[in-house]
Amino acid sequence: MASYSDLLKTQGVARIIAAQLTARFPSGMLSLAFLLHVEQQTGSYGAAGLVLAATSIGQAVAGPLTSRLMGRLGMRPVLISTLVVCVASVVAIGVLPLTVPMYMLIGLACGLATPPVQPAVRTIYPKMVNSRQLTPLFSLDASAQEIIWVVGPVVTAFVSTQIGTAWGILLAAALMVVGGIWFISSPELGRVRIPRSKRAFGTVLRRPPVMLATIVGFLLIGACAAIEAGVVAAFGHDGAEAGIVLAIFSIGSLAGGLGFGHAPINPWSTARRMFIVFFGTVLAAFSMDFWWLAITLFIAGIGIAPALAVLFAIVSASVKFSDTAEAYGWVGTGQLIGAALGSALAGFLIDGYDAVGAFWAAGVLAFLGFLVPALARRWHPDLRGRDASPIPDTEPVAITPT
Repeated sequence: MASYSDLLKTQGVARIIAAQLTARFPSGMLSLAFLLHVEQQTGSYGAAGLVLAATSIGQAVAGPLTSRLMGRLGMRPVLISTLVVCVASVVAIGVLPLTVPMYMLIGLACGLATPPVQPAVRTIYPKMVNSRQLTPLFSLDASAQEIIWVVGPVVTAFVSTQIGTAWGILLAAALMVVGGIWFISSPELGRVRIPRSKRAFGTVLRRPPVMLATIVGFLLIGACAAIEAGVVAAFGHDGAEAGIVLAIFSIGSLAGGLGFGHAPINPWSTARRMFIVFFGTVLAAFSMDFWWLAITLFIAGIGIAPALAVLFAIVSASVKFSDTAEAYGWVGTGQLIGAALGSALAGFLIDGYDAVGAFWAAGVLAFLGFLVPALARRWHPDLRGRDASPIPDTEPVAITPT
C-alpha cells in the first residue's frame, strides 16, 4: 500500500484518476436508469431492452472510431464534441415523451457519442509516471473503476425509485457534465498530444497482444455479465441480497487489484488471473445459497481487476504511442460485445435451467478466457524487467530557427 501511496503522490495522478472516474461514473448508472425509465414510460421491459441494445451497439461502434479521431483532431475537441451530443441525448431520453423507435434512435446517438475517456486516460498514463509505476497504475485504475459498478447502480436505483426515473437519468447527465469538464480541463490533456497514426484504421488489431487483449476482455466481461444476470435471477429484484452479493463480487476485484498490482507480468500472467475467475465461478454454480455465492464470487472477483490490468499493460507495451487510443478503443468494444453476449446467453439459460444456467454460461466463458491466453502465451509479452510504456513514434521534429 505504501507504493500506491507514493503513486498517488505523483503530480497529477490522484487528480486525473478522480476526474476520469467522475466522468465515467454515469456508465454505471445509465443502463439501469434507461431500463427503469423506458419500462415505466412504455410498460414493456422488452422495449427497454431494445433501447439498451441500441445504446450498446452505438458504444461498440464508436469506441475505436472516436479514439482514433483523438490522434487526428486532438483529445479535447473530440471529448468536448462527444460530451455535448451525449449529454443532450441522455437528457432527451429523460424528459421527452418519445415512441420506442425514437428512444432507440436517441439511445444509438448516445452510444455513438460516448466520450472516449477511458482510451484517453490510458493513453495519458504512460506520460505521467515512470516505467516502474505504470503497471501498478493500470492495476489501481482497474481496481478503482469497481466503484463505478458498485455505487452507480445503487444511487440510480435509490433516486429512480424514491424520486422519479427521469431524475435518475438527469443525475447521470449532471455527473457526466461535471466529470467531463473536470477531465477535459486537466492540464495533462493539454500537455499530451497523440501523434496522427500512419496506419490504416483497424491495422492495430494485427498486433497479437492487442487481439489477445480484445478476445480475453470479451470473454472476461461476458462471464461477469452472465454472473450478474445469474445473481439477480437467484434473488430477484425486490430484496437486497442480489445487490449485496454483487457488491462483494466487486470488492473481491478491488482487493485483487490492490493486492496483485505489483506482480511481475510474464506470458502466464493473464491465464493465471483468468483461472482464478474460472475457479470461483465454477464453485459458485454448486449452490445458489446467499453465503456460498458471496464467498465464491469474492474469490472469482479477485482475478478480475488484475486480469484487466495485465490486458492494459500488454496493449500499452505492444503498440506505438499513436495507436494506443485506437487499440484501447478496440479492447473496449470487445468488452461491450462480451457484456451483451454474456447477458443474452445467461438469459436463455435462466429461462431453461433457472439461475444456475447463468453460472454455467459464465463458467464456460471464464474457462475460454483462461484457455485462450494459456494457448497463446507465445504472443503474450513478457514484461519482467521491461518498460510497459508504448513504443515511441519516430518522426522528424521541426526546429524553429532562433
